[in-house]
Amino acid sequence: MSRASVFECLRCITYYWQYLLLFITPFALLPVAIIGHTVEFRCAYVILVMATYWVTEAIPLAVTALIPVFAFPLFGVLGTRAVTAVYMKDTNFMFMGGLIMAVAVEHSNLHKRIALFVMMRMGQSPKRLLAGFMSTTAFLSMWISNTATAAMMVPIVDAVATELERTLELNEDPMKKKMAAKEKALQEEATFHQKHSHYSLSENAQSPTSEMSIRSASVSSKKVSVCYEPDHSTEKDSQTLRKMFFLGVAFSANIGGTGSPLGCSPNLIVLSILQSTFGEDTGLNFATWMMFNIPGMIMCLTFGWFWLQVLCKTCSICKKKGEVEEGNDYQEKSIKNFLQEQYQSLGPVSQHEIVVFLSFTVLVFLWVFRDPGFMHGWAYYISSSFDNEVHIRDATPVMLMVFILFCVPRSFRRDNSGSSSQPDMAEGCLTWKVVHERTPWGIILLLGGGLAMAEAAKVSGLSAWLGYQLQYLGFMPKEAIVLFICFVTAMLTEVASNTATASVLLPVLKDLSLAIGVNPIYLMLPAAVCCAYAFMLPVATPGNAIVLTAAGLKTHEMMRAGFVMNVLCVVIVTFMINTLGVVLFDVDTFPEWAMNVTAVVS
Repeated sequence: MSRASVFECLRCITYYWQYLLLFITPFALLPVAIIGHTVEFRCAYVILVMATYWVTEAIPLAVTALIPVFAFPLFGVLGTRAVTAVYMKDTNFMFMGGLIMAVAVEHSNLHKRIALFVMMRMGQSPKRLLAGFMSTTAFLSMWISNTATAAMMVPIVDAVATELERTLELNEDPMKKKMAAKEKALQEEATFHQKHSHYSLSENAQSPTSEMSIRSASVSSKKVSVCYEPDHSTEKDSQTLRKMFFLGVAFSANIGGTGSPLGCSPNLIVLSILQSTFGEDTGLNFATWMMFNIPGMIMCLTFGWFWLQVLCKTCSICKKKGEVEEGNDYQEKSIKNFLQEQYQSLGPVSQHEIVVFLSFTVLVFLWVFRDPGFMHGWAYYISSSFDNEVHIRDATPVMLMVFILFCVPRSFRRDNSGSSSQPDMAEGCLTWKVVHERTPWGIILLLGGGLAMAEAAKVSGLSAWLGYQLQYLGFMPKEAIVLFICFVTAMLTEVASNTATASVLLPVLKDLSLAIGVNPIYLMLPAAVCCAYAFMLPVATPGNAIVLTAAGLKTHEMMRAGFVMNVLCVVIVTFMINTLGVVLFDVDTFPEWAMNVTAVVS
């Protein structure tokens, strides 16, 4: 075979690698289903095929999530009705409602107003800006997806970093600073003349003096350019600050997803598995989730903030001037003015924003106090008022709020200008067109596929078999076991989607905990949280890829910063489950609700 033929063959393989992998994988893994001759191994075969497709992304993740609908019935693992019912569980409706509420927040621009408001109040020195970016991103990521949060924050961070670069260049050369001040004064004077000419025009539209004023103002309002040679050392240092800001956004978007059950799909998967296996008595619900994870989230953000400053201090400007610790008056004033301009460009707070904000606040209140644990929640009083027992879960309040947003107009003021762009009827705070276009429906299918995989592993006995095989880990201290599991989970989620990682690991950890006599929450909750700790690679989450591209980062730079973050966050969540977890969930003892399941299994 000639060299040209070899190159052509390699080019074809490279071009069609996805389709080759799609056909080769099922045949390569077929011995798993044939040799085992049991339902456990047939279930393992389907899961391995799905895991391969999820890791390689040979086809879209949401399409892979549909494999259980035909694969499990055809291999005799689970019936069609049982599989499809998992895709429409109350957990999926809660997730869907949370995504639609996030769309409502984005549609009203409330998230941008919150971000700019917080950053204006945090301060404008580099270290305060970093704290503002990270805290804002983490808070928003608790309620909307980390991808949407990162995509919203990137242009804000980019604009602030550009303004910061300009102020750093001016600080290096007093002459440039003086010229910039003169330029700003000329621009303010031009703005004044422009406003004055506008008033003159409104008084007498036919006056030639008005036309001259307008022409004069338009000439004066042109930007006065200041030409100077760039300082390459300052440019390098400002790029380091820019990367620090963007890395802070990427890390906090992932960390923030652990703060509430809506933050990312593994949170809902662990809640669904615990509820479907052990019932409502586990003590893990919306309120206790936030009570456990928000302190850990704050600790991770704080350590991440310090770690990024340590990385940034290697640049010369931080070593010479302490820019990370302190800003200067000119720099902070410039950044503050820029943020105020951005905030003012949003206009006054609209009725649309107020309605969405109040709806979201009421929703969080309903979630937290549905069953807070330390008292009877509102769901208990509603359920007890009926003769038949009715269980109310978190999907009910979120769908109620979604319905209300469709019913309330975004504004009660009618535009009487007669503009052709005015709609024929008043629009609600949410419209189906907006929901249809902006809701990531594929994530809902992905969650359904993960829950179907977990259900099949439970029904077939695969997770129990794997848990039995791993019971020999029982000779290790449980603290070492949870630390090892958290670290392995954090590494796996770097190369596989967090939903796939949680769907495969959590059922196994549930049965492992039963086999070694450990509270299931002790192993499952930290593992679910670690599924969000994807800091190292751009392929780990779309948010990482967005930040990598926007900041001009290299992969090894993200890996270096992300590996330390992985280690820090794994240690923190292990510490939290052994301290706060004992207080909230009594993880030091094997609970009665788990004993009942163990008795049934045995």
